[in-house]
Amino acid sequence: MNALAPFEFDDKILQQGAEISRKLNQLRLEKFPPNAQKTLRRFPMAEVAHYLGVSPNNLKRLHLEGKGPKPSTGAGGRRFYTAEQMLELRHYLDKNGRSEVKKYVPHRKPGEKLQVIAVVNFKGGSGKTTTAAHLAQHLALTGHRVLAVDLDPQASLSALYGFQPELDKNPSLYDAIRYDEQRKSIRDVILPTNFPSLDVIPANLELQEYEYDTPLAMQNSAEGKRFFTRFGNALKEVDSSYDVVVVDCPPQLGYLTLTALIAATSVLITVHPQMLDLMSMSQFLLMLGNIAKTIKDAGAEVRMDWLRYLITRFEPTDVPQVEMLGLMQSMLAAEMLKAQMVKSTAISDAGLTKQTLYEVERANFTRETYDRAIECMDAVNFEVQGLIHQAWGRL
Repeated sequence: MNALAPFEFDDKILQQGAEISRKLNQLRLEKFPPNAQKTLRRFPMAEVAHYLGVSPNNLKRLHLEGKGPKPSTGAGGRRFYTAEQMLELRHYLDKNGRSEVKKYVPHRKPGEKLQVIAVVNFKGGSGKTTTAAHLAQHLALTGHRVLAVDLDPQASLSALYGFQPELDKNPSLYDAIRYDEQRKSIRDVILPTNFPSLDVIPANLELQEYEYDTPLAMQNSAEGKRFFTRFGNALKEVDSSYDVVVVDCPPQLGYLTLTALIAATSVLITVHPQMLDLMSMSQFLLMLGNIAKTIKDAGAEVRMDWLRYLITRFEPTDVPQVEMLGLMQSMLAAEMLKAQMVKSTAISDAGLTKQTLYEVERANFTRETYDRAIECMDAVNFEVQGLIHQAWGRL
């Protein structure tokens, strides 16, 4: 057996990182030609009706009467709408619908505050990014104006939305909250996505600079001592443009996470039902609570409309997981979402092509696998949507 030869660590990892980046970009070009920009599938009439909150027969009648956008027709006479047409339909129904109660365009009304949802967990692998990505897309599909913010320097949410930070050279939130004269307006770091009504602030490694800059700024300036207000203040510039902001926080309790939590109106904590994950979450909550008290004493407003725990990657046939779910429900029943996100190969397989369940074609999976996954995902997201509307005082 040959002896191991020492190597230069920095050169090695830089070389491997560049090679992985090159291969990922090659796959992106193959999946989304000609310009590596994500597109979006068409939605069948039944799915459109589901997100609009009407019956398929209602949409069929509109089409036959020549009202609203004209769908395309596929094999077997099936009708499909683009996401843009779905939004057009929503506005048509809101203007011409027969119901006086149902509102098809759920935008904020005067007096209803911007909802900022921080999706957090101290431990990686809890499904945090998957949850944030799907929640933002679901809210857009159901008619809300949404801003997704990737606060994790590893940029997993950005990758799922079709960005590759080291190649695309996009700005991040760091540009809008940095302490020097290079700070930009948050409007300058917002980019569109392939979903109408959904914009994103992607992440990049530069975000990590905020973790290094903030301690120095706290020593040298009053602005630094109130670091926790920077994200919230930046959001004020675009307050009227959105209904909901979904923030994918990094899996650590640093300055970025604290800045997001102070700006948040609600918190969604993802939990994998395993003992080690529960222990990690316990430590996270204790640390967060103590830090929040300190920040509150410094003058921060630390009030939330709601806090919920979401069970993710749940396997209903796994007895220890079911027992752990029961333990959590016995302690946190009022704060747990009733719906759980089951573990599904549909989600992981979609992720292989940097797609979500809302983007992939159902035909790529067995019907049972896809339907089970999308049913669980919708149940979670409609429940969160209900909490948002409750916070606005809607029944």
